[in-house]
Amino acid sequence: MTRIVLASKSAIRAELLRNAGLIPEIQPANVDERAIEEPAMAKGASPAEVAVLLAGAKAQAVSIERPDAIVIGADQTLALGLERFSKPKDRAAARVHLMRLRGATHVLASGAAIAIKGEVIWTGVQEAALTMRPFSDRFLENYLDQMGSVVTTTVGGYQLEGLGIQLFERIEGDTFTILGLPLLALLGGMRAHKLLQD
Repeated sequence: MTRIVLASKSAIRAELLRNAGLIPEIQPANVDERAIEEPAMAKGASPAEVAVLLAGAKAQAVSIERPDAIVIGADQTLALGLERFSKPKDRAAARVHLMRLRGATHVLASGAAIAIKGEVIWTGVQEAALTMRPFSDRFLENYLDQMGSVVTTTVGGYQLEGLGIQLFERIEGDTFTILGLPLLALLGGMRAHKLLQD
């Protein structure tokens, strides 16, 4: 079994896998994320646990359709203390998110899962802490102007590999985790299950 399928439409996740020598096919999962995460959160699941749960659901859904492949699912959550964030639906929502995150430290949890023949065989999660600087309202508006609709494509309204880096004053954690894929843990999981050479 050599086919690898990424159950995500994230271009950066696909690029991270390609850079690591894995060439994934892309097949985004069709799952209702809110229907999965809301009951889990109601039972007290942490953001990290939710990220793993969603990654597993995505991997499993695609693996059922692709029993010929190793399927990788991934998801990322963002929490500011007990407050949980989802992708902003528009510019106004992104502005609110960034104003809430400004001058504070939030935690990104990136979960990943591996599924084969409809069964999740491995899950993992890693976290990173990111502190935004107390940027001005003027800077924020200029940032939103430059980013356009891209601010709605990520949970925090930023892409650290681009202009979003200017929002921050301190970052603690693995770059891969921040970009949405706990790559070192994932590769370790693949080796543990003999899916990669040890």
